[in-house]
Amino acid sequence: MALTGAGGVASWFKGLALASVLCTFALVVLGAVVRVTGSGLGCPDWPLCHGGVLPPAESTAIIEWSHRVVASFLVGPLVLATVISAWILYRRVPWLVIPATVALVMLVAQAVLGGITVINELPGALVTAHLALGEALLACLVLIWVVACRGALNFSSGTLPDGRPDRFPMLMLAAMVGIYLLLISGSYVSTSGATGACLAWPHCLDGDHLPGGKLQVIHMAHRFVALIIGVFAIYVLHLGIRGRHRPSPIRYVSMAVATLFLIEVLVGFEAVRTKFPTDMRGLHQAVATAVWGMAVWLAAVNFTGRRAIDGEAANA
Repeated sequence: MALTGAGGVASWFKGLALASVLCTFALVVLGAVVRVTGSGLGCPDWPLCHGGVLPPAESTAIIEWSHRVVASFLVGPLVLATVISAWILYRRVPWLVIPATVALVMLVAQAVLGGITVINELPGALVTAHLALGEALLACLVLIWVVACRGALNFSSGTLPDGRPDRFPMLMLAAMVGIYLLLISGSYVSTSGATGACLAWPHCLDGDHLPGGKLQVIHMAHRFVALIIGVFAIYVLHLGIRGRHRPSPIRYVSMAVATLFLIEVLVGFEAVRTKFPTDMRGLHQAVATAVWGMAVWLAAVNFTGRRAIDGEAANA
C-alpha cells in the first residue's frame, strides 16, 4: 500500500514492519477465536498448559495454546526485531523510535496482562483490556510501517486544489478514534455476557422497542454507538473516495474500509439472526480488526510523505 518510498529506510526494514503488522493482526483475530469458542481457560495455568509444554488433546486447550505460541514465537520476535532495528538504524528518527519503544512496552504489558487474565480466570474487565491493548499494538506497528514507507509525520494543514483547507486528514483521525472506541464497546458486550441479550434487529427483542435489563442496555448501547460512529465514518470515507486529487491508494483504501464497515454491519445482523454462532462472532471480530487496521493506515498516511527520512543522518 506504500505510495512512495521513504529515503534512507532499508527495504528489509519495511518488510519486517509489514510482517509484524500482519502477524499481529492474525494474533488479534486468533485471540477473538479463543474468546468466542470459550477457550480462554483451555490452559488454566500460565505460561505452561495443564502443567506441560504441550497441550492435552482437547480443542479448547489446543486453541488457547496456539494463541500463546503465535504470540511467543512469531509476534514477539518480529516486534522485538522491529524495535531493535529502529533503535540501531534510525535512532534519530523520532517517528520510528518513539512508536517502536511504545510497541515494546505494549508487547511486554500484553504478555503480562494475558498471564494475569488467565490466572484470575478471565474477568471481563481484563479480557477487554487485553483486546484494547492488542488493537493499540497493531495500530502502533501500522504507524511504524507507514512512516518507514512514506516518511516522517507532519501535522501541518493541507489544502485542496481550490485553496480550501483539506478536512479529510483530521476527520479521518477522528473516525479512527471512533472505530477504536467501537471495537472496545463490542468487546465489552462479549465479556459482560450481553451478546445474546438481544435476539432481534433493529429492536432488542421482537415487539420490544426499548431494552429492559442491564445486559440488554449494554447490547443496545453498542448498536447505537455503531450507528453514530458508522454514519460519521462513512461520511469521512466518502470524502477520501470522491477526492480525485488524492493519490489512488488513499481512494482505494477508503473504498475498502467503507466496504468492510458495511460488511461488518451485515455480519452483525446475520449473527443476531442466527443467534450468535461461534463462526459469525469470530468473523465479526476479524472484520472489525481489519477495519481498524486500515483506518489507522488511512489516518497516518495523510500526514506522511511530505518529508523523507534521511538514512545517513539517522545512522550518524
